[in-house]
Amino acid sequence: MDAQKVFSRPWVLTLTAVLCCVLWGSAFPAIKTGYAFFSIDSADHGAQILFAGLRFTLAGMLVIAFECARRRKFIFPARKDLFAVGILSLAQTSLHYIFFYLGLSIATGTKSSVLTASTVFIAMIFACFLFRTEKFSLLKLLGCLVGFSGVVLINLDGASGAFSLGDGFILIAAAFGALSSVLIKIFSQKSDPVMLSGYQFFLGGLTMIAVGLALGGRLTVFPWQGALLLVYLSLVSAVAYTLWGILLKYNPVTRVTVFNFLDPVSGFVLSALILREEINWLFGIIALVLVSAGILILHFAGVRPEKQKETE
Repeated sequence: MDAQKVFSRPWVLTLTAVLCCVLWGSAFPAIKTGYAFFSIDSADHGAQILFAGLRFTLAGMLVIAFECARRRKFIFPARKDLFAVGILSLAQTSLHYIFFYLGLSIATGTKSSVLTASTVFIAMIFACFLFRTEKFSLLKLLGCLVGFSGVVLINLDGASGAFSLGDGFILIAAAFGALSSVLIKIFSQKSDPVMLSGYQFFLGGLTMIAVGLALGGRLTVFPWQGALLLVYLSLVSAVAYTLWGILLKYNPVTRVTVFNFLDPVSGFVLSALILREEINWLFGIIALVLVSAGILILHFAGVRPEKQKETE
């Protein structure tokens, strides 16, 4: 059966998008569980970065292998793609996930899932004012204000504590993630996004391994549970990104990105259930509603009916 007919079906689109969001959300408790499996202390920054580097090196290999199998030939960045791969490996993988893994070693998974959602709002600010790839509007301003109010609210939660260094690292990671999302949109106009993703994961992962080792990071304990978890985290990046890319290929962008509001929701709920963190559910749910509402407002602010009709 033709892939376009399958992935453009509403129920297939919905189930696949939800699966991707749940996979991304599951990364929060999985990473913190991985720290426990590998006996990585919150102060052992070298081991945390090494752990992240192993994940993304393997994820890059999986994405590249999948794309080679799909095309039935080996793929390699052309000379014109090397700059994009280098910049993305630095911004999206190395810097983004170094701060993310350091922050998650201190902050709770539930709180981090809400803070990470600020990536959407920061990306809009970058796109409108730094790169000028989008036009600013009052509706977009409203979306940012509503979304950031949820980020502020989660930091007022007495159970999670006041704003910490870990929270700051998560927000810095969100800023690099936002920068990367804008850069990917620019670079993918001339380069294959799946190829870019695979090689920037791989190169960024190797960079983090080198940084982690240089900082004295070592995985002195390597249990089989930890190995399986590392493979799972690699599959989260490889599978979710590949499926998301397929959805974007066969559907109007707006039909896919509307599901982004599920990212913080799944991360919050899964962290609460798996990690059993002490949280204030009232603050958490209100913050999630505000963040999700902000993402949806930005989504509808970017929908242009005439443009969407052309893509269909």
